[in-house]
Amino acid sequence: MNKKRVAIVCILISFLSWNLQAQEDSFEKERLRRTRMDFNRTETEVLQYIRKYIPDVTDTQIKKWEDEKALEYLIFDGEKRYFRNAAPNLFRIDSVCRAIKQAKDITSDEGSLAVNKTHVPEIMEEVRKTGKSVVLPKRMRVKYTLTVKADVVPEGKTIRCWLPLPRTDAAPRQTEVKLLSASEPDYIIAPDSFVHHTLYLEKKAVKGKPTTFSTEFEYISSGEWHRLTPEKVKPYKTDDPLYRKYTAERESHIIFTPEIKALAKKLVGDETNPWRKAQRIYAWVDRNFPWASAREYSTIPNIPQYVLENKHGDCGQVSLLFITLARCSGIPAKWQSGFMMHPGLGNLHDWAQAYFEGIGWVPVDESFGLFSPGKTEEEIYFFANGIDSYRMIVNEDYSGPLFPEKKFPRSETVDFQRGEVEWEGGNLYFNQWNYDFDITYLTDELRQIE
Repeated sequence: MNKKRVAIVCILISFLSWNLQAQEDSFEKERLRRTRMDFNRTETEVLQYIRKYIPDVTDTQIKKWEDEKALEYLIFDGEKRYFRNAAPNLFRIDSVCRAIKQAKDITSDEGSLAVNKTHVPEIMEEVRKTGKSVVLPKRMRVKYTLTVKADVVPEGKTIRCWLPLPRTDAAPRQTEVKLLSASEPDYIIAPDSFVHHTLYLEKKAVKGKPTTFSTEFEYISSGEWHRLTPEKVKPYKTDDPLYRKYTAERESHIIFTPEIKALAKKLVGDETNPWRKAQRIYAWVDRNFPWASAREYSTIPNIPQYVLENKHGDCGQVSLLFITLARCSGIPAKWQSGFMMHPGLGNLHDWAQAYFEGIGWVPVDESFGLFSPGKTEEEIYFFANGIDSYRMIVNEDYSGPLFPEKKFPRSETVDFQRGEVEWEGGNLYFNQWNYDFDITYLTDELRQIE
């Protein structure tokens, strides 16, 4: 290669490096903007909420909760700003505060637990009776809507939108996916090879009016449970590509830091059986990290590290911690997410999967934790190797590309559930649009089909 070509190559490399650095710097500014939006509560607002349950709260107590990371805040330009759900989270994270709130509100079992108290035993009984690991199918019809606020995008400009769809390659747990309608006649469905399953739509903005995208679909979701015992799990084939891929690190949320390595070693000890290792990790995460409302994932550089430092996490955060500790301990693990669709409690939800030789991939819902109504070890650890029927699987991994490709950074850089929207002027963040979905349960129709 002559000197002129060498010079050209050097210039190209320099330009590419500069361009990548410019993109990173630009997103760091965006990350800070998003973080400021997440931390929008004043001290007055936080105290007002806390005093509903602890009227005589002192500055010393506030400082203690802050130091323990139970009351989350950051300093911006010399001003203390609290996380938008810092006050409610305090009564989820701190055990004393939690007891005070529960006593005053007189809460009872609700949501998924109210459903699963009867549903989980039914799954276990059906598995024992039939010998199948996937049972009790539920048919659901869903209408999903995303609405961009009026005049966020100039009139006549095209808005690009990606909506979530249930995966068609998640059998036998998720089957018979049928797209019933889409608000725009020209749409694109992402191929199964993409980890985020999306419906892509375009529409022009109209002055003074919101822009609405919608879709309706049906699918069948089944419960799954594996009667795992240490004896059923065979030694891993460590030279298998699957094993190597899913026990490896992955930027930026599955990193084997010195802390993670030491923690994994401490948790599994001298245990060699993969199922027993997984149980130890699962139980430790459940007992030490209560559920709390989460910051936007795009504002957190390393989610498992954030969970360890702040001593709490939502479903995706504790799932990533489980996955990281499992992989570091030699257990293949990966991400899966979409929605929980329990009657009266449809919501975004993330969970994990772990691979056991001789069994295959099994679901692991870390945030559902040790099943409190359970009496036996099998029942208590149900969600460490099982899952209920009320789910919608959209994602088989995290932080993948969308289809068609998104031109600007995503609002959600890790997960994909609410949707994504952009126009030629840039990404549309969550404060610029809303989403909603309605679920119709068609289980009786399913029984007739069977």
